[in-house]
Amino acid sequence: MATIIINEALRAFIDPLTEDEYAALESSLLAEGCRDALVLWEDLLVDGHNRYAICRKHGIPYKTIQNTSFRSLDDVYLWMIDNHLGRRSVSDFQRGVLALRKKEILAARLAQASDKPGLAGATPSAEDAEAPAPKLALTREAMARAARLSGTTLGQIERIQKTATPKLVEAVRSGTVSISAAAEVASLPEEKQLAAVEGGKKELRSVAKQLREARVPPKPPAPPLPDDPTPQDIEIHRLQLQLAELKAERDQLKQKVQHLTIALAEARGRH
Repeated sequence: MATIIINEALRAFIDPLTEDEYAALESSLLAEGCRDALVLWEDLLVDGHNRYAICRKHGIPYKTIQNTSFRSLDDVYLWMIDNHLGRRSVSDFQRGVLALRKKEILAARLAQASDKPGLAGATPSAEDAEAPAPKLALTREAMARAARLSGTTLGQIERIQKTATPKLVEAVRSGTVSISAAAEVASLPEEKQLAAVEGGKKELRSVAKQLREARVPPKPPAPPLPDDPTPQDIEIHRLQLQLAELKAERDQLKQKVQHLTIALAEARGRH
């Protein structure tokens, strides 16, 4: 049996399984054995940390396979991200977090490559020639497509990552609150975020709704008629009132669509 080394940073890079998911995996391995090989980079375990732990606990035989394409830990991280992005069991929030991590790694690699000194016209070394070129598609839209998300959703996840408290992030991970609602709540000071999380799902949704509604501009007052209006002034005033009403209806419909979209996302998250 090959020697296997555990790197704690790699093991913690992907969100851990929930207790129920871990129990289901353990039951599956006990019933069917370890059918999927553990992926190694030399002695380093890359994929299969949970399977490896369960197999060792119960003495279940397992197989290993070497991935020889890796040249650095960054390559390992990128492989792990792409591997998990392809799994159906990964939630939208987890896919967004992984896509943002991928963007950070690729951006750092691109910056490092651009800062690398070299002579004009110099022939690249064999190592540089064989090294994979960094991907240039680092826009939010490109990352969103890779994660099967909209650019708006990925932007909301990025906001959550930057400003949400750990408890609010955990509420999103557990499905207690939708991504869009959490992004709204994340704009609040820390103590107000914590109060919303403590209030549970209904309070989080209520706070998010209040924040969205607060951004809707108030209905502008209708322009007054002149003191001695002409028929043309009266007609213009009537059209102005009609236009203001149509704009207000438009804003209300846009808000209803937004609320329905959020409700649909929350309903899908419960199934």
